[in-house]
Amino acid sequence: MTISLNQTGKRFNYDWIFRGVTFTFRDGERYAILGPNGSGKSTLLQVISGYLHHNEGTVTYSTPEKPIENDAFFRYSAIATPYLELVEEFTLTECLQFHLQFKNFLPGITASKAMQLVGLEKAANKQIRYFSSGMKQRIKLALAIFSDVPVLLLDEPCTNLDMAGIALYRQLIDEYCGHRMLIISSNDEQEYAMCPHRISILDYKK
Repeated sequence: MTISLNQTGKRFNYDWIFRGVTFTFRDGERYAILGPNGSGKSTLLQVISGYLHHNEGTVTYSTPEKPIENDAFFRYSAIATPYLELVEEFTLTECLQFHLQFKNFLPGITASKAMQLVGLEKAANKQIRYFSSGMKQRIKLALAIFSDVPVLLLDEPCTNLDMAGIALYRQLIDEYCGHRMLIISSNDEQEYAMCPHRISILDYKK
């Protein structure tokens, strides 16, 4: 899987968030999109994911076998972000079962195994509305990291996590990211220390 941006830009009204992004993300590599709060790094990740449409340039996706239509990229990717909400009325079990209607988990990962791996097995029948912010973040990470897709997109993945949660996040990346493409938007080094490729959003502010 490759993701190619060519002179890609995004604006809101008349304000350009970034312009002229030309970069290729390659299969099995790990990337960090860096920049201060409010600089547009999360917006760039949303454009890469297809969640937001770009205003100029192109974003293309392809596998070695064929190009991927933009509106089909969601089948090849999973994303965890602070701004995507969980269904509060679901129990944790229902949340996982709902997710599995759209994406399979990695081989050997079941819903019960996923709950166990993120330390939430005792909350299986509890509604999401009663979870702490840290518990909700663990769910978001589980849904993304355990999805059997070639591309993982993580925006500020340690948001609301305590030290134990941060250690769990690192462990999950080490054990389950494998040779998949990983793109992390962050300004916190403990979130992206495993990424050798770094992109500064400030290089594309014009």
